[in-house]
Amino acid sequence: MLSILIPVYNYAVLPIVSEIEKQCNACGINFEILCYDDASALFVAENQEINQFENCSFVVLEKNIGRSAIRNLLAKKAVYENLLFLDADVIPVHDNFISNYISETNKKVVFGGLLYETQTPKKELLLRWIYGKKREALTLFERNKNAPDFALVSNLLIKKEILIQFPFDETLTKYGYEDLLFFSILKSNRIEIKQIENPVFHLNLENSSLFLSKTKTALENLVFLNTANKISKDQSKIIASFDFLRRFKLISVFNFIFKKSEQKIERNLLSQKPSLFLFDIYKLGYYCFLKSK
Repeated sequence: MLSILIPVYNYAVLPIVSEIEKQCNACGINFEILCYDDASALFVAENQEINQFENCSFVVLEKNIGRSAIRNLLAKKAVYENLLFLDADVIPVHDNFISNYISETNKKVVFGGLLYETQTPKKELLLRWIYGKKREALTLFERNKNAPDFALVSNLLIKKEILIQFPFDETLTKYGYEDLLFFSILKSNRIEIKQIENPVFHLNLENSSLFLSKTKTALENLVFLNTANKISKDQSKIIASFDFLRRFKLISVFNFIFKKSEQKIERNLLSQKPSLFLFDIYKLGYYCFLKSK
């Protein structure tokens, strides 16, 4: 009936497994929960307790294979035709989370949504929290405006046959834009993505400096994907903005301004009032820098 697939890296995943296992048993369905750890250094012993649950397994890989490859591996190992991908750092908002997805198993791809806690976190976590609330925690109405562009793999129901036919791109081994590429491929192959109201809370907030570092890594991925003709300006606002600057021969000017203001922007992003507008400028500036190298 349902294979719940959770890639793990340096995170205590026992709470989500306990909750999902409880909900599956309450629904009386055939299920499995597979947690594959991508060669973590932390929480491994604690997560081994998952193996004590019936129909649940925690497996540690000998070497790190990356975010895309581990999802493909989980899909191949899954027994059932319905795959529910969940990130390790989420938790269902409601106790009918699994039953809601069971009622959607006649669909090919379903995204349930993502939420963030309402309580303001500590200063060093603000950038990730504000970004998540403004850019990821969208209402069902907002998500339905463009379903493929507002889906994430962190809470995704998908048929196994679809994932096997259109696997995650394993050339991406680092963080960033694997979701964008995956859903762009589904869209280009006319695979419908249904949006529903069945959210999870995203719990793990990186501190702002780490989030900035991961953003730079993600932009390196975006440059690679664009160079390889896998992502175009039609799928990415950053690439579209870069193309606009390039057409009007403004790249060198923008690079100069960005370098002059980079440290000031970073101070804002690490402050108590980070600006998402400046964050967008920062991302475009770093992308231009990478493309100009």
